[in-house]
Amino acid sequence: MPDGQLEPRISAEQIQLRIAEMGRAIGQDFPEGGRRLWLVAALKGACLFQADLARAIDRDTALGFVRAVSYGAGTESSGSVMIVNELHDNIANADVILVEDIVDTGRTARVLLDHLAAHGPRTLRLASLLDKPSRREMPIAIDYRGFEIADEFVVGYGLDHAESYRNLPGISVLQL
Repeated sequence: MPDGQLEPRISAEQIQLRIAEMGRAIGQDFPEGGRRLWLVAALKGACLFQADLARAIDRDTALGFVRAVSYGAGTESSGSVMIVNELHDNIANADVILVEDIVDTGRTARVLLDHLAAHGPRTLRLASLLDKPSRREMPIAIDYRGFEIADEFVVGYGLDHAESYRNLPGISVLQL
């Protein structure tokens, strides 16, 4: 692993318990027999969360992927969000949940929600494992929230620093 001090914040067990709760809530909001339910992950960070969330929902789900970049190799958002991999699935008239690893400033989530809305889903909601409201620059409604965290740079469970640390089972603060 690269240089840096890790300070554990959220354990793998805490993450799995919270995801189970979120999955139950989503299952109640979107019972089987309705429209197709899509979980669209914001790559790369949300892929682990999306997989565990899909398994926690007691109904059939379809998986989609979209990717936006704003961080690069730094620990601060560049302020510019660009979609680099578009959604190629047909989500028109479907129930869609954007699955995010973290909502920080809200810029990336806003760009991705607008992108998905242009595809014409019946409903569009947001699930985020982490919420950092102290950094919010634009209002974003998080329908399914895992954990609220302080303004610290975190890695693990899909979140990275320069493509490292994604494989950690829990969430840790990275001190460089």
